[in-house]
Amino acid sequence: MQSRRLGKSNLEVSAIGLGCMGMSTAYGRPLDRNEAIALIRSGVERGVTFFDTAEMYGPFTNEELVGEALAPFREQVAIATKFGIKLDAGGKQVQDSRPERIRQSVEGSLERLRTEAIDLYYQHRVDPKVPIEDVAGTVKDLIREGKVKHFGLSEAGVTTIRRAHAVQPVTAVQSEYSLWWRRPEEEVLPTCAALGIGFVPFSPLGKGFLTGKIDETTKFEALDFRNIAPRFTAEARKANQTLVDLLTRIATKKKATPAQIALAWLLAQKPWIVPIPGTTKLARLEENIDAASLELMAADVREINSAAAKITIQGARYPEELEKRTGL
Repeated sequence: MQSRRLGKSNLEVSAIGLGCMGMSTAYGRPLDRNEAIALIRSGVERGVTFFDTAEMYGPFTNEELVGEALAPFREQVAIATKFGIKLDAGGKQVQDSRPERIRQSVEGSLERLRTEAIDLYYQHRVDPKVPIEDVAGTVKDLIREGKVKHFGLSEAGVTTIRRAHAVQPVTAVQSEYSLWWRRPEEEVLPTCAALGIGFVPFSPLGKGFLTGKIDETTKFEALDFRNIAPRFTAEARKANQTLVDLLTRIATKKKATPAQIALAWLLAQKPWIVPIPGTTKLARLEENIDAASLELMAADVREINSAAAKITIQGARYPEELEKRTGL
């Protein structure tokens, strides 16, 4: 597995990471704990050194299984987790990045992850009630105390990124980015380039759609997030099949899979981009890892971009309430 450096930082990780959220939440029934631990360890054995989780995944259970899975390999891997979302009295997720809440969160995460320091600590979503300078300053203190090594932001807008970076250098910004969600190209990626910040795309395979294994007839489990995502209505899936057809055409030519082309396309954008596809299956993990060794030539990227530019993706990626939390 090739490695990549996140921006100008000294955080070097595998070119493909592993997003662990789906093992515990959002995509139907959680994976059996022992199976999840075995899958994470299989990733380590195959060269993955970058693992992504969050306090709110589960909640808490995802950090626990990541901590247990990676305990034997702790010195070989980088763990990213997140703060800034909690459940209110009614069980609804709300932003809370008050300094005292961040300090409470980091202690819980350190314990669940079985570690003395978190390699990359993201604000999960921007909290409009707390100045980002206060957030960055709190993380700066945690870095001084040795509890955190690097500061990150998730789904933040460029004004927030710049203000945070002025207080404590931001190592990475994590946001959704793929061939079917390219908004980061407008402002966030140029800002990261200017400031020397790495970029970590989540959902790099379009929540599974870009693998070519989902069509308008696919049924999702009751607890699957995609049941409420406008982009996953049967009508939208049928309309968006054109993009999968494009990936399939390129994949056939390159003797690869659509998922590998989608990941290789991301890797070809910038040398400081590290996608974190999630999976619950070993075969898919191996397929994703192999994308790191698939080289797309400049002509391939131009062909993909030219064809994709003619495709209009149907459906919003999030319900309106969830989209409001992003890009602040």
